[in-house]
Amino acid sequence: MSDSDDISEFGFIVDRISRGEVPIKNIERELICPCCKELFTHPLILPCQHSVCHKCAKELLLFRDDAVTELDSEFSNPATPVSSPRNRRLSSASVERLDRLTRTGWKRTIHSQGITTFPCPSCKHDIDLGERGLSGLFRNFTLETIVERYRQAARAAVAIMCNLCKPPPQEATKSCMDCKASYCNECFKLHHPWGTPKAQHEYVGPTTNFRPKILMCPEHDMEKVTMYCEVCRRPVCHLCKLGGSHANHKVTSMSSAYKALKEKLSKSIGYLISKEDQVKTQIFQLEHMIQQTESNGEKAKREATDMIDGLCTILEQRKMKLIKSIEDSHSSKLEKLRNQMDEYQGMLENSGLVGYAQEVLKETDQSCFVQTAKQLHVRIRMATESLKTFQPAAEPTFIDFTLDVSREEEILKELSFTNVPDAPVIDLTQSRLYDEGTISWQQPSGTPPVDHYKLEYRRLDQDGDCAWESTEDVCGTSKVISNLDTNTSYIFRVKGCKNSIYSDYSKQVVLHTPPAPVLRFLFDEKCGYNSDHLILNKQRDSVESVAGLPMLLGAERIVVGSYMSLDFITGDTGVTKGKYYWTFRVELGSYLVKVGVVSDTKLQEWFHSPRDINSPRYDQDSGHDSGSEDIALEHSQPFTFVTIGMRRLFIPKGSASSSTESYKRSLSTPNRIGICLDYDKGRANFYNADTMQCLYERRVECSGTMYPAFGLMGGGAVHLDELITVKESTKLNFFLDS
Repeated sequence: MSDSDDISEFGFIVDRISRGEVPIKNIERELICPCCKELFTHPLILPCQHSVCHKCAKELLLFRDDAVTELDSEFSNPATPVSSPRNRRLSSASVERLDRLTRTGWKRTIHSQGITTFPCPSCKHDIDLGERGLSGLFRNFTLETIVERYRQAARAAVAIMCNLCKPPPQEATKSCMDCKASYCNECFKLHHPWGTPKAQHEYVGPTTNFRPKILMCPEHDMEKVTMYCEVCRRPVCHLCKLGGSHANHKVTSMSSAYKALKEKLSKSIGYLISKEDQVKTQIFQLEHMIQQTESNGEKAKREATDMIDGLCTILEQRKMKLIKSIEDSHSSKLEKLRNQMDEYQGMLENSGLVGYAQEVLKETDQSCFVQTAKQLHVRIRMATESLKTFQPAAEPTFIDFTLDVSREEEILKELSFTNVPDAPVIDLTQSRLYDEGTISWQQPSGTPPVDHYKLEYRRLDQDGDCAWESTEDVCGTSKVISNLDTNTSYIFRVKGCKNSIYSDYSKQVVLHTPPAPVLRFLFDEKCGYNSDHLILNKQRDSVESVAGLPMLLGAERIVVGSYMSLDFITGDTGVTKGKYYWTFRVELGSYLVKVGVVSDTKLQEWFHSPRDINSPRYDQDSGHDSGSEDIALEHSQPFTFVTIGMRRLFIPKGSASSSTESYKRSLSTPNRIGICLDYDKGRANFYNADTMQCLYERRVECSGTMYPAFGLMGGGAVHLDELITVKESTKLNFFLDS
């Protein structure tokens, strides 16, 4: 298909959307709040771009201790009547939602500064509302308008009447957003005559939703949003750009953002509409799969029932055979014991043998006595011997017939369908992604190990029907992936295999590669390394700052006017061209750490002229950061740093910043920090390495060789990422030669 055909097809699709040929009733699922499962009411946009009702955000996500107390009392005494409106709201559906959020990992954290954190009901990602709480969120007027249009479509039979007509009122044909009233044609012409200011009012179709025309900044109540922050992806006002949290972010005009986003959204919608036949085909396939699922499910139940019934039949047959063996042994033992008992009965005085022997003794004829007594004597002697060595003819026990079914019991307890292993879980805390990356996973606790795993991945921007790239069988629980594109999102999934049977895929995770290849380096102990204050481990991938004996010995000099400075350490590999990225972790308990980049010439200047006022050190006797790196952005320097301390990351002040409030430049310290240096363009970017969110961007004068630099003071430590340190060490020479 040619480009002109594509354009004409796209125009046709856009016309369909604008004419409303896509029924609004089909979008109801997009208008349901994830908390209350009802149509949105005054929705708010969370930082993750999901929306939630304002009342749900108050009642479910940011409810205070009084709400917890009410819920506790309500749960502990179900018979307690619900009186207040708030109790009524929280007593039924809201309580169920709270219980559901609690079971799925809901938590509420309130820090000393009043920052509230909670998981988004849709994506479960933690949302930090900051100091302003709910008042810092934008109201989603667009979604609110769509919900109102949906409500009107749902109650189409009930017309919106003119607000100005004399009784009986006529049906409204227009609604004025400035007057906040609905009009029929005659009343609209009467109240909005040509040539008057009212003729310029904004009017729409009949509606009862008169939202404000202008979106105001939630951080600066009286300011209109006129720009769009491309870093945070949200509208901002000019004060946000000048002195607020967006001072160093890249912003664009609202018209440019509107045009770009509208074009992008229209293309995406057009693509979906152009794939309508494909979607219908897939729906047909799903319907066929549903039918197959129903029939196959019934078949599987029948087969399982037949197999278990077959096992029961085998058990019944085996049972009859074993019982017959026991009965035969039982009869035989009884017969032997009874015969022996009869013999012993004859030994008694009044029994047959003794009585018979007594009668034989009465015989007087010697020849006859001898003839009879000889055989009788043998019998009596045998009886006498048996008394001396009594041995029952049979044992009464049936120990030989003890049935051991322990093995069979275990087999029956494990009786199941085909032994499919549980799906593994990708461990995001151990997974790292650069131009090559390491993906780690683990089996759910309590599940048996598998023989091997298979990892699959593909780019996020590819179509869903694109083939996944698959690795070879992995015997361990991690895999290194190479040749990844920079600044690209990838989807990963993994499955396990046991006895040639594969598990389900793990939950898919999305990881974003950095904007540049990795710069691999170790700490250089020969470039300004102060062994009195810094401890470098043997691998040279971790450095720790300690306040030891040398600082105590220097206490007298501090009193008389000397100054304290940061102890610097650099990487052993520098950059002379191109674009590179590296990551590290700063321990949360660190007192003061500065991280950034510096040129070799500036390093020499610092070390040879320690009192240089441009040095990012501490002023004499001040005990506070001089903020020398907070120089106007247009005055580029051959170094740039951000400050980390006491679990906070402080963004340097820009030239346009008129605010002195430090909290606007203060962020929570990320778990890992990434730095991207673009030598050719002279820019340094600081990232949250886990989310790849750009925290700060700064121009830097790239001259000579630029090195990763770290400055520490007091207790603290910096640890390089493992992949950053996989290299052959190269050393800095400029310091040794100086």
